[in-house]
Amino acid sequence: MKLTEKQRRYLRGLAHPLKPIILVGNAGVSAAVVAETQRALHDHELIKVRMTGADREARDAALEALAVQCESALVGRIGHVATLYKPRTDLRKIVLPD
Repeated sequence: MKLTEKQRRYLRGLAHPLKPIILVGNAGVSAAVVAETQRALHDHELIKVRMTGADREARDAALEALAVQCESALVGRIGHVATLYKPRTDLRKIVLPD
């Protein structure tokens, strides 16, 4: 999923007050983490994920892999927290600007 810079900015603004829903520990991105992330994306469309216990390159790779496995867009990452977005097909809560 490709987002324009305007859409990323809009989503970052919406995500600012959110707390991380998914916490990824030292075990990394497992099948259970992917399943829970997909469920959370289906429920909320826009979520924050906190990744701990890894260096910067490992965090970036793991968060990118999580976004690919969940078929979502990585909106942004600041430190240990990343924002993921996946629109629902049946009931869309967030309408992106063009």
